Amino acid sequence: MRVFSAGSDELLGYIRSGKSLTSSEKLNLIIQLSIPSILAQITSVVMFFIDQAMVGHLGAEASAACGLVETSTWLFGSMTGAASMGFSVQVAHFIGANDFARARAVFRHGLIVTTVLSTVMMLAAVLIAKPLPYWLGGGADIAHDASLYFLIFSLAGPFFQLYSLSGAMLKCSGNMRTPSIISISMCVLDVVFNYFFIFLAGLGVMGAAIGTALSIVICGSVQAYIAIFRNKILSLHRVGEHFQWVGAYLHNAMKIGLPMAAQSVLMSGAQIVSTMIVAPLGTIAIAANTLGITAESLCYMPGYGIGEAATTLIGQSLGAGRSDLCRNFARMTLYSGMAVMAVMGAVMYVFAPEMMGLMTPVEEIKQLGAHCLRIEAFAEPMFAASIVAVCVCVGAGDTLRPAIISLCSMWFVRLTLAYYLSIHYGLVGVWTAMAIELTFRGILLSIRLFRGKWMKALTS
Repeated sequence: MRVFSAGSDELLGYIRSGKSLTSSEKLNLIIQLSIPSILAQITSVVMFFIDQAMVGHLGAEASAACGLVETSTWLFGSMTGAASMGFSVQVAHFIGANDFARARAVFRHGLIVTTVLSTVMMLAAVLIAKPLPYWLGGGADIAHDASLYFLIFSLAGPFFQLYSLSGAMLKCSGNMRTPSIISISMCVLDVVFNYFFIFLAGLGVMGAAIGTALSIVICGSVQAYIAIFRNKILSLHRVGEHFQWVGAYLHNAMKIGLPMAAQSVLMSGAQIVSTMIVAPLGTIAIAANTLGITAESLCYMPGYGIGEAATTLIGQSLGAGRSDLCRNFARMTLYSGMAVMAVMGAVMYVFAPEMMGLMTPVEEIKQLGAHCLRIEAFAEPMFAASIVAVCVCVGAGDTLRPAIISLCSMWFVRLTLAYYLSIHYGLVGVWTAMAIELTFRGILLSIRLFRGKWMKALTS
């Protein structure tokens, strides 16, 4: 049967050539594109688990120092991701239309624009590194380490942007395996470097930052080399192709990326406000919140892996003008993500104490973190719905409405509830607000997906 013999490259070729796909082939393609990304995401979290455990064994103050600025580093990561997607979604559309030359032209524009952007962001981060911990409500006992961690991480920013852009380009071309291998390699290097710098060199929190930065520099460089010189579709080293600035590519990137960037800023801002709500609850609460978020990420990373597959499939199907496949892939990836994360949520509920125990020996932190994880477990299926629905919309270039939905849900539901519930229930109240909001957001974004308005690019 064709379903068992066809690889992902061949099945993606069916999309571009207009061939029909059976339901089994569609599911097979989703699985082939999702599994490498899911494995990379899970490995990343497992390695980050180990990373946090190393810092956690330095004491509650070390965990709190890293946790205090963690949401700020997420802001940097989400901004680089938004910039990357603004260009990579266009690449997916051109690949779907079999216009590989224009796909490479967009890639060239992306390299130039994101390099400039990430350099500016790095300089801004360096300027705010010292006062940032105090802005976030941290005390003098953790401010120095928190500031140093953020500073060192920020210096690797341009390489993180390069890692993000080249990875997004490879994934949108259908190559999930290479970014997954690079992601796993970066995590392994991070753990090795962190062990050396934290314990053998005795640098503590600063050693954790140095290890992370070095792994980003190495893997970002390797992944960019593969995308720029080795990929059969994207390789820029070709006779007869010369760079020519096309303003439409930047305009389209801004149209796709700016709503995502605004969402990233405001969502990360909301995460920072959430950190500020948690900070007055004390060092134990900050550490439990940080380690709990790390533990929960093991549960939702599969959703992001399936979401990345959805972005590729929707992007190439749209570029090929295949509205039938857009609808089918959207619903199949949504259901798949919800099913996988429901199982992961059940696992998290059962093993919450053990998951927290792997990262900290402090009994108070373990108990509080486990309680929070068990609350969050019930929200995981609808969290998956929100992740995959957004990724489907991104693949179609529809980023404004999903961004508005996510932002309104985060700011008006989660933060409002978190503030009031934290007064009476402490960190448990904050996580209860999180679970309610994720469920609410998943429902709203699922409604948008099933209504099909995100497919406007095929009907306009």
